[in-house]
Amino acid sequence: MESLSSVLCFTAAKFRCPKNSPMASSFGPSVPSFSIALMASGHQPTPTPKRFPKVTKTLSATPSPAATLTSTPPATDTSNATPLPPKKVLVPIGFGTEEMEAVIIVDVLRRAGAEVTVASVEPQLEIEASGGTKLVADTSIATCSDHVFDLVALPGGMPGSVRLRDCEILKKITSKHAEEKRLYGAICAAPAVTLLPWGLTRRKQATCHPAFMDKLPTFWAVKSNIQVSGGLTTSRGPGTSFEFALCLVEQLFGESVARKVGELLMICAAEDESRKEEFNTVEWSVDHNPRVLIPIANGSEEIEVVTIADILRRAKVDVVVASVEKSVKILAAQGTRIIADKLIRDAAESIYDLIILPWHRVPKHPKTQLVGGNSGAERLNKSRILKKLLKEQKLAGRIYGAVCSSPEVLHKQGLLKVMYLADLFLLLILIIFNPYASPDQIQDKKATAHPSVVSSLTNEVVNGTKVVIDGKLITSRGLSTVTEFALAIISKLFGHARARSVAEGLVYEYPRS
Repeated sequence: MESLSSVLCFTAAKFRCPKNSPMASSFGPSVPSFSIALMASGHQPTPTPKRFPKVTKTLSATPSPAATLTSTPPATDTSNATPLPPKKVLVPIGFGTEEMEAVIIVDVLRRAGAEVTVASVEPQLEIEASGGTKLVADTSIATCSDHVFDLVALPGGMPGSVRLRDCEILKKITSKHAEEKRLYGAICAAPAVTLLPWGLTRRKQATCHPAFMDKLPTFWAVKSNIQVSGGLTTSRGPGTSFEFALCLVEQLFGESVARKVGELLMICAAEDESRKEEFNTVEWSVDHNPRVLIPIANGSEEIEVVTIADILRRAKVDVVVASVEKSVKILAAQGTRIIADKLIRDAAESIYDLIILPWHRVPKHPKTQLVGGNSGAERLNKSRILKKLLKEQKLAGRIYGAVCSSPEVLHKQGLLKVMYLADLFLLLILIIFNPYASPDQIQDKKATAHPSVVSSLTNEVVNGTKVVIDGKLITSRGLSTVTEFALAIISKLFGHARARSVAEGLVYEYPRS
């Protein structure tokens, strides 16, 4: 079977556990080596000292139960076969949990077919994450005490990791889970701040966010994006969340499902794909703290909403997430419940330097079936208030952008057409010499979008790049490219140094110049 790394088109790193490894006794019988892709962040792991051989990931032998990811039925007759139970995953959250990590883990695992329970360790289900995003858990951690999970995955963040550590119910659940040799994982601060005090990293190699590496025992600390040690998987930070989540998918469901999910996330990219391309360069700098509006609806893609808001807030941008629904409570595409900052009518009272449209679609996850009706993109397109805001944004010469399929909303409102003074002059000349001329004859703005909609948008689609900037329009292909999208915005507003500083905090590789 073709390895996941070859499909994702990235350099693969081999993780092996030699039989004579000093850690081998704690890992149990030796298992085959496997390849894992160095994907979203692009980081190359720091080589492990020779005395610490890299470990092997143990893959689940159970085939995927995710019907939506099965391309062909098995050759044998399975009409009388008993359906496999779904893989059950627990993702606990608390005040100060890192929202990018929590949402990406949940989103990716649900795409793979896992039954994910988001449990609050707080007295209430609603929590405010470390970057200010408000999330609503599915249930309280107390209701999970008697449940058996195939995986417990801990997001990081501060003080979120401390809140998880101090939850006795979660400690008992995770400790019992580890004793029974089931899969568990942690990212960012959680390996050092949560698992280490519980004794669940003992005699296991682990990694974590660089700011907390000194807390891990030196002998067992590994500076790599992903570290698999027996049933424990650890990772470094928000910038490695996709890699971490897909690693967990591969262990639960196998390589083929992880490969398919990676393709859906658009992580498979050409090796020569550029980060961004810019045309008709203009300055974006403002003389005040930039204000950004992100309108959302039921069916919004949670990865895009949360990632863009989180990263921009790290750069001290004033971000407002506004609901175009009748309520601030939004049910996102993969079942994550988000509470917007405002309703769109209240947000419309302010002026924004940038308006960003995330992807909205007809949700397919069971938790979102109550949404019904039109897709989120249609909801955005039919919002009179948002239409007015976007029109004013363009006429005033302010910035606007869209990711994934949402450039289609801009297209329907004529916002992918060039409208600089030079172009208006060109239109006037056209009309003088050609009475049948129309604004459509003005050259389209260059853009990119999800492959499913690019053909209907513009004749100026730019392929082979994650982010396209044309004057004061910025677009991205979405999902796994939104980190580059947000960092490109920061670079335009504040300069490359600020973008690089934010990327370092994310543990995301970013060029020095």
